[in-house]
Amino acid sequence: MSINDRVMTPQRTRLGAALSMRRSLTAILLAFVALPLAAQTTAPTQDSAQDKKAGKEISASDDPTAATNESKAVPLGEIRRFVTTYEAVKNAYVEPKTDAQLMHSAVRGLLLDLDPHSVYFDHDDAERFDEDAEGQYEGLGIQVQQQPNATLRIVAPMDGSPAQKSGLKSGDIITAIDGKPVDRDNGNRQLRGKAGTPVRLTIRRKGVAKAFDVKVVRAKIVVPSVEAKMLEPGFGTVRVSGFQANTAVEFEQAIAKLKQQSGGKLRGLIIDLRSNPGGLLNAAVQMADDVVNSGTIVSTRGRQKEGDTVYTAAPGDLLDGAPIVVLVDAGSASASEVLAGALKDLKRARIVGSRTFGKGSVQSLLPLDNGDAVKLTTARYYTPSGKSIQGVGIKPDVIVRADGKQASAGDYRESALPGHLRGDDETDGGDDTGGEVLDGQAPLNAALAELKRMAGVTAATATAPAAKRKAQ
Repeated sequence: MSINDRVMTPQRTRLGAALSMRRSLTAILLAFVALPLAAQTTAPTQDSAQDKKAGKEISASDDPTAATNESKAVPLGEIRRFVTTYEAVKNAYVEPKTDAQLMHSAVRGLLLDLDPHSVYFDHDDAERFDEDAEGQYEGLGIQVQQQPNATLRIVAPMDGSPAQKSGLKSGDIITAIDGKPVDRDNGNRQLRGKAGTPVRLTIRRKGVAKAFDVKVVRAKIVVPSVEAKMLEPGFGTVRVSGFQANTAVEFEQAIAKLKQQSGGKLRGLIIDLRSNPGGLLNAAVQMADDVVNSGTIVSTRGRQKEGDTVYTAAPGDLLDGAPIVVLVDAGSASASEVLAGALKDLKRARIVGSRTFGKGSVQSLLPLDNGDAVKLTTARYYTPSGKSIQGVGIKPDVIVRADGKQASAGDYRESALPGHLRGDDETDGGDDTGGEVLDGQAPLNAALAELKRMAGVTAATATAPAAKRKAQ
């Protein structure tokens, strides 16, 4: 999963409209070159609109935005240089290239020198990005791996999915789909389709002499992002693997489940964000709001000031003030850092683990008329204290080291990415050591120990029941 926060802003509508208006070669070029500028243009005032309807010309001296608009114009010399290069490649390159291929490459090149999180999505990539964000898709509920011979190996069917109900198993090999060989380049997409439609898979299974067919009916597959578990009486953990459209709702359901298991009230909660790459900003904001009574959760600031946003908490705390520990590591990025930073700055939680990734930027998805999309970095976010974690990450209150057998992930950080946005607090000197990826049970045990300390549970208190049972 890619590391990025996605937030829907007014820029999506303005930029999408700007792109769809331009059709000719030069006009298309202007559209993409002027992409960041399109959102800066403002609608005409009522008076100016009436003047234009009346056929009046507005002179540059009378138009207060004329000088600004003129300075935003793309130089014609740059346009000519591009068109000259374009024509040279089209006419003289050793192998023929279509206009579509060349324009596709040109648009990708426009984004190439931006930060590593601004990318161009083909139609399929855009769909997958949407599915990851929504946490649901229409298909079989199956994880597959394409093999060198183009067949698909089933890694695992999801519990309760159409694939599992049809008897498909881990290790099965899909050799054909609806009687046709698996597409070498896009086999996984052949499994997708409208819910309720059937698909026939030809399966080769270890221990079975002949291949056989299995009919599976596609359905809407919901990919859960939250998992709850009671660690000890009164103390639970909620593991969040990503921030999707339903993550906040799943989080609220997880807390309700843990409270029920704990007799109606929790003594403390661990929010496990290890190796959580981020996702939807709004989901992280809602999760913070669920356990915070008041205060700023996060703010975003970009070049388009009208798009700057401050998210604040509403009254209400699902945990009724019970202590919280947020467990993080080097893989905790983006929306994970929004949540961790908010709870840390608002003194609502202690952060345990390793330094986080350090991605403090927000991306907007700009859909194009051909089904492709542009994911563009449009803002930075700031924690309640006004700090940007871009390039520096969040340093835990309690540092946990990785297992001695595991190498430090010193280069696993935003500031190590080529072309990354420089953070407000990022320095050339100072501590630029990245965090570590914390796998396994040991970091969770460390987080539980800190949580119990916050709840006032001493070692003697914790071991008393065991000692009493031993005496009996």
